[in-house]
Amino acid sequence: MKLRINMLSSAETVKGQGVASAFREQVTLIEEMKEDFEVAINSRSSKFDIYHIHTVDPKFKIRMTKKHLNIIYVHFVPTKNDGSLKLPKFANWVFNRHVIRTYRKADEVVVVNPCFIQELEKIKIPKEKITYIPNFVDHDKFKELERDKIIELKNKYGIPLDRFVVLGCGQIQTRKGFDDFVKTAIQNPDITFVWVGGFSFGKYTDGYKKYKKLLENLPQNMLRLPIIDRKYMNEVFNICDVLFMPSFIELFPMTILEACNVNKPFLVRDLDLYKPILFQKYCKGNSVDEFSKELQKLKNDITYYKECSENSKFISNFYNKDILKKTWKDYYFRVYDKWLSKKKQKNIK
Repeated sequence: MKLRINMLSSAETVKGQGVASAFREQVTLIEEMKEDFEVAINSRSSKFDIYHIHTVDPKFKIRMTKKHLNIIYVHFVPTKNDGSLKLPKFANWVFNRHVIRTYRKADEVVVVNPCFIQELEKIKIPKEKITYIPNFVDHDKFKELERDKIIELKNKYGIPLDRFVVLGCGQIQTRKGFDDFVKTAIQNPDITFVWVGGFSFGKYTDGYKKYKKLLENLPQNMLRLPIIDRKYMNEVFNICDVLFMPSFIELFPMTILEACNVNKPFLVRDLDLYKPILFQKYCKGNSVDEFSKELQKLKNDITYYKECSENSKFISNFYNKDILKKTWKDYYFRVYDKWLSKKKQKNIK
């Protein structure tokens, strides 16, 4: 039996979102299993066995009918969405209410981080409807390049050849810890800091005015690149030595997996949510001083750097594309059979 799946998403309409990267990776993965699945993207047809919804658009919620199995992909939970968008209190309440109702309406829910299962239970999503399936990144798209190519790319992006380079990626917003990224750059003038990303949601970004002003007065050792198309991001990871993500809130950042595929060490804020998915194999800190200490150690201690690079290789190998392919195949058939069985029982009654 071949399952027909309609992938519904608007993530790619806004540049610079990790959700869009995760969507594209997952769709490509399922498209490779042609013997098991027939995949469409944002089709208006109702002739599908499964609607897999990747973003919480109202138009997708309306299309959740009893004619097919409805799966929702959870990339954030309303209780943890502080620091991305700056909306009036009432608008924020309306948005969160819509998100919760959308999650509840789905037949099945997929989370990218197991620590958020409890958060979903708090908003009355039954645990038996929730499945954890992690993100992954294709090793053919993100990989280490030869040294000569890296030198060529550093010249392309204006990166000094003799400097230790620290990379930050994502939307410039409060929850990403952009303030601490800049402060850490100021505290480490012997290191070059590069931030790739911008204001994907414009003036609605939390801290928009503050960060616009901050961008006009960046330290001399910090370079900001605009939003770069994902097909060129492998170049960016190759020109850096470390990925630095001081975010306060995340689920499962695609940028970390991308850096791991390129065997780069990464430094993150010491958040509980990383523990079940990254196995303590990462550099961490909770303040600018702690971040600086870790970066200086990575810069000056070759043995420590190699150890952290090996940790990234471990994570990259763990989130293997072939393993995740089997996981998704088993998942789709399992939940579809479950939904079909319930539907038959209701018809009998």
